[in-house]
Amino acid sequence: MDKKDIAGIRKQMKVDHDLMKISDIFNVYIMKETTEIFHHQSQPFEMLDRDQQELFMNNFKKVLTGQLDEKLFELKFQREAENHTQLILHKGLLSSDVEDWKQQMLHMTEKMIQDQPYEKDVVITFIRAEYLKPTKRRNEEAEESERDTVYSHPFILCSVNKTQEPKKEWLFDYVEKEFKYNIDVDPVIDLNTPMGGFLFPTFTNHTADVNHILYAAGKAHEPDPHFIEEVLNGEEPMTAKEDKAVFEEVIRGVVGDELNPSTLANVYGEINRVVEENEEDEPPTLGYRDVERVLTESGETVDSEKVKSAFQTVTDNESYELKASNIVPKYNSKSIKINTKVANISISPQDLQFVKQVNYKGKRCIMIEVDEDAEIDGFKMLPEAFGDE
Repeated sequence: MDKKDIAGIRKQMKVDHDLMKISDIFNVYIMKETTEIFHHQSQPFEMLDRDQQELFMNNFKKVLTGQLDEKLFELKFQREAENHTQLILHKGLLSSDVEDWKQQMLHMTEKMIQDQPYEKDVVITFIRAEYLKPTKRRNEEAEESERDTVYSHPFILCSVNKTQEPKKEWLFDYVEKEFKYNIDVDPVIDLNTPMGGFLFPTFTNHTADVNHILYAAGKAHEPDPHFIEEVLNGEEPMTAKEDKAVFEEVIRGVVGDELNPSTLANVYGEINRVVEENEEDEPPTLGYRDVERVLTESGETVDSEKVKSAFQTVTDNESYELKASNIVPKYNSKSIKINTKVANISISPQDLQFVKQVNYKGKRCIMIEVDEDAEIDGFKMLPEAFGDE
């Protein structure tokens, strides 16, 4: 899945949206530090009050919110695993009987709690729904409308939510004219900050892919290895941070620790071009030959074997491929950090070409080329002569 596919589903997570049909919702309550199901309840989603539907829709959207390879991870299922999650979810997806679907979701719940009980009471919510995607908008003069062809994709979404401790309050009773101690024994289910979840299957354009599952971590850059491998039976993913770190180590292994800002700007610019040119296709990846080409086109003289060796050293796999979108900083944002003891400077990747480290009066200085007067707290900086007077 790419960000457009995820955004398409999230956009339709609205009550009464005609392209999102949720048939059933199944809530399972798990007591903390236990491996047993305390209570479960299933009902048609349309039977919930509208306010309840709104709460859950907001929760589902938050599960699907976040950047790919940071908070959301498309996982490929492991080829072999006992009690395979892919089979459980696929059976649930194909089931026409509500009771059979519930049994598969209970089976899934047992996998989620059997080896690693939760530290707090949690509620695990499953929905089975249908995501409808129309074809591209037709010409307004055409006889057929954009809804003449609609692709239907059934899916299962899971959301894991913690509970909050009931409030303990000291109250004053106006009628009895006395102070009272009050405690609410019912825990509150926090639907605003889901702890995680998943979507099965994944979607690319108009095609469902049952060989992959979309995993949602509770926090960005903090995927749960146990949940991924033991619960979902997915292959361990590389996060965006890890891909970026691998790329930086490979570059150091090839050109060393020193690199001109203009060269780094060219490297990021070339990778960004690759990302933009393939925006409508599969996310582009970079192998060691691609990194060699990027460095060469950025003005560096590199040795092919050295790049290959650097990949092997850093990843233990010379054929490893990095996701290009994980490497390049976000353009039009001050995401590049220049750190010094005096000051830290944030700058956009495309503006690195205007930065240089120079020697001025025997001291190292950062020089930034600007085309207008710089300001400090609203005051324009006076220009000074460069060099010794």
